[in-house]
Amino acid sequence: MPSAEPLRSGAVSAGHRPADRRPSANPWKVDLRELGRRAGSLHELNRTAPAPADWRVELIGVPEGAEIGLRLRLESVMEGVLVSGELDVPVVGSCARCLEPIEDRLSLDVQELYAYEGSTTEATSEEDEVRRVEGDFLDLQPLVRDAVVLSLPLAPVCTEDCAGLCVDCGERLDDLPPDHSHEVLDPRWAALSQKFASAPQSAPPDQTRTPEEN
Repeated sequence: MPSAEPLRSGAVSAGHRPADRRPSANPWKVDLRELGRRAGSLHELNRTAPAPADWRVELIGVPEGAEIGLRLRLESVMEGVLVSGELDVPVVGSCARCLEPIEDRLSLDVQELYAYEGSTTEATSEEDEVRRVEGDFLDLQPLVRDAVVLSLPLAPVCTEDCAGLCVDCGERLDDLPPDHSHEVLDPRWAALSQKFASAPQSAPPDQTRTPEEN
């Protein structure tokens, strides 16, 4: 029986497909060589990428290292690559009313044109007005970061009808009975109230009478 022919260097064995080619294994970078520059060419992208540390506002944000789901469509057009699709983003934070922990997921739509170097769009746009294709790659991270951070609420709530905290005791109002209340004392009478509370109690009249009076 003839021996099997060894695989040549760089050859791909049957039934195996190469993984997405990413520079330095960076999941935020997309290799465009497979897509090509022919207008109308399409490529579907489904992957996850870890969130950096600064994707947040004061009370809520994406945990560092959390996996961001990318379901994107890349379309080659005359001026560059049109990226569109959905993002699945985990977020954690605190309720602005009661400070309870919040865990949620955002589903965001994105659409952005990455301009080719030397294209009319690239030549007629300011540096911060259009995203650019970098050689054979495009970087998704700035696009996703802007979409996520701009969608984060400045005052997140655990529920739409969260009642917040009791201003007197600081307890969460939704966890307290409906008749929860505190005695409110007019501050003008506070000193007088404390004086009466600290004064010794006098004995009842019938206990202060002398034997002769009886």
